[in-house]
Amino acid sequence: MSAFHSAPPLGGTVTTPNPGPRAKRAVDVVAASVALVMFAPLIAAIALAVLVALGRPVLFRQERAGLGGRTFSILKFRTMLDPALEKGLVTDEQRLTRFGKFLRSTSLDELPGLVNVLRGEMSIVGPRPLPIAYLQHYSPTEARRHAVRPGITGLAQVRGRNLASWDDRLRWDVEYVDTVGFHTDLHVVARTVAVVIRRSGISAVGQATCESLIMHRTAAAQSRLVHHAGDPLTNANT
Repeated sequence: MSAFHSAPPLGGTVTTPNPGPRAKRAVDVVAASVALVMFAPLIAAIALAVLVALGRPVLFRQERAGLGGRTFSILKFRTMLDPALEKGLVTDEQRLTRFGKFLRSTSLDELPGLVNVLRGEMSIVGPRPLPIAYLQHYSPTEARRHAVRPGITGLAQVRGRNLASWDDRLRWDVEYVDTVGFHTDLHVVARTVAVVIRRSGISAVGQATCESLIMHRTAAAQSRLVHHAGDPLTNANT
């Protein structure tokens, strides 16, 4: 079975890109290894707290699209109540516990992602890995975000996080691909620290995180149809 997801972005294909400079990968491995050792007591404490507060499983796993569109299982600390227990009667925002909000606001839920970095599935800095269902909703230009490994943090995360629009976030992802380098990564990491300290841009209004890209693109398409139907010049020519 191919390691690539079967659904390419709309209007284009996901190709296997150059894996990137070896130096960046070496820095990722060293940084992730050091961070895992340094934060091991904290990671263990959070895991125990999640187990007590939310029960099993401690980790949240979801298939995401990575380098070249290949899928991998992202690792995070769980922050929400089990939807099965809630019988689907509550929203994601309501399922997000106070403890879960704390983990997200401090980005501590992302610590297990360091394992993804060691596995070669992610980088410290890069476009955030998004659900594989989003692949077919990218334009050919937006699909270029998969030309590099996805990151724990990235330009979009330091320029507005979940408060920024999808169009802006995807544009910044492509900007990162075009400007990737040591200085860019250092700049993003430094700004990430500031964003985490301020706990800014955690979620959009009324959302656990933000509106899904699929919902955003569907709403935009419907808006264009309504505008098109209400255009008197268009109606006069039909």
